[in-house]
Amino acid sequence: MDAIYRTCPAGGPQGSVDGVNRIGALFYDRMLGRSQAVGLEELRREALEDARGEVLEIGAGTGLNLDAYPREGVTRLVLTEPDHAMARQIAAKASLAPAAVEVVEASAERLPFDTASFDTVVGTLVLCEVADPAAAVEEIARVLRPGGRYLFLEHVRSDDPRLARSQDRWAGIWKRIAGGCTCNRETLETIRGSGLDLEDVRHGVFPKGPKLVRPLIFGSAVRGDVL
Repeated sequence: MDAIYRTCPAGGPQGSVDGVNRIGALFYDRMLGRSQAVGLEELRREALEDARGEVLEIGAGTGLNLDAYPREGVTRLVLTEPDHAMARQIAAKASLAPAAVEVVEASAERLPFDTASFDTVVGTLVLCEVADPAAAVEEIARVLRPGGRYLFLEHVRSDDPRLARSQDRWAGIWKRIAGGCTCNRETLETIRGSGLDLEDVRHGVFPKGPKLVRPLIFGSAVRGDVL
């Protein structure tokens, strides 16, 4: 299947096209390759197993999740990614998807879609990097249809006090060297504050990931009839 591209409406966020991001996009898959091979790919599949209907994925990067979607039940697949260089890497993986792929260059905090547009929203390793995670989750809740699910896989601030202190201490430096990633966000609380109902939360470990980003949560939250 081919990938269809479009940018967000005028005035919306545009992906970066500088040389650094082009290089980062080219090596992104390789950087995550070791973790993918020893368990991250399996975690992605588990996190996405309930994706159904019209699906929106935010912060899709280079499209590493495309092969993790269930083979049946997905009727439409829209991927958003604010970084132009990353978004352009998705085409090479479009044939792995269970449905036709549409790529939209847009940020998670300002999704260019109508309210109640999707049955499922997917986000994996995204909320650590967005500038305003609360705004992003509010947008997720907005575009979900009543009864729709938000499926997430995120690394978070550790429940272990010693590791949490290390995350707090190194968060600023880590953000500078890891492309804007914030290692100590309390993402579960952000999801709770969005108006979505947490349905399932599981804890895991980022396989072969740096210690600061090993604690993971994955699961689902549901939009009720009223937010």
